[in-house]
Amino acid sequence: MLVDKPAGVTSHDVVNDARRGLRTRRIGHAGTLDPFATGLLVLLVGHATRLLPHLNGEPKVYRATIAFGAETDTDDVTGSVTRTAGLPDASRVRESIGTLTGSIEQVPPAYSAKQVEGRRAYTAARRGETLTLAPVRVTVHAWEIRELSDERLDTVITCGGGTYIRALARDLGRRCDSAAHLASLRRMRSGSFDVANAISVEALRAGTAMAQPALAAVAHLPAVTLSAADVSHVRQGRTIAATESDGTAALVDATGVLVAIAESVGERWQPRVVLPDA
Repeated sequence: MLVDKPAGVTSHDVVNDARRGLRTRRIGHAGTLDPFATGLLVLLVGHATRLLPHLNGEPKVYRATIAFGAETDTDDVTGSVTRTAGLPDASRVRESIGTLTGSIEQVPPAYSAKQVEGRRAYTAARRGETLTLAPVRVTVHAWEIRELSDERLDTVITCGGGTYIRALARDLGRRCDSAAHLASLRRMRSGSFDVANAISVEALRAGTAMAQPALAAVAHLPAVTLSAADVSHVRQGRTIAATESDGTAALVDATGVLVAIAESVGERWQPRVVLPDA
């Protein structure tokens, strides 16, 4: 299920709304959003939660607004200003974007879920303590500048998982000899999943939303249609002959319903995740 999260609620709030609206406790998600952010949340319902390791959630695409002139303790608009600086020149902004593209080292925000010796960074930050967070290598595929003024940059960022857009905003300001923070953030895409196909939280709360078939979660995998006999074997965890493909595949029955995720082992399909018969 694809949900368009509004600002002001947590991703966990949306999961709870899904549990109530769908009347099931078994809800998983493929990546959270900060409360101030909006956009795409990918939820997995019921037995489909077991498909989480097989989702194709990259690259991620965000629409972001970066405000220049002030840095905050959270690196976003919700935090307290810790430093101010003059506004950067547009040419410096464009030049600095180039240095924040590709495979880069990124220090996570102080208010993040990263751990140092078993302690969450955001827990320490809320207590006024400072943890030294090690830089992490992340991938930023591209920045699309939609609008650039003296005070703000409106951009679309395509990146790999684990990239903090808040940290990109912070670092962009510093590299311009200015200061900056993330003013707004909206997740547009995650792999093949698009917010244009998402439902509203209101529909989720009303219980009128329908989950998509489990196969939609792994649409990037080749689909192999099984005979009735092979469906029975796979549901019992048995291997079957692999004649159509290799690697990893979605095994489906004659009606297109997902039966299992399987990997080829020699000339056999080995079921890795088997979904129960509805």
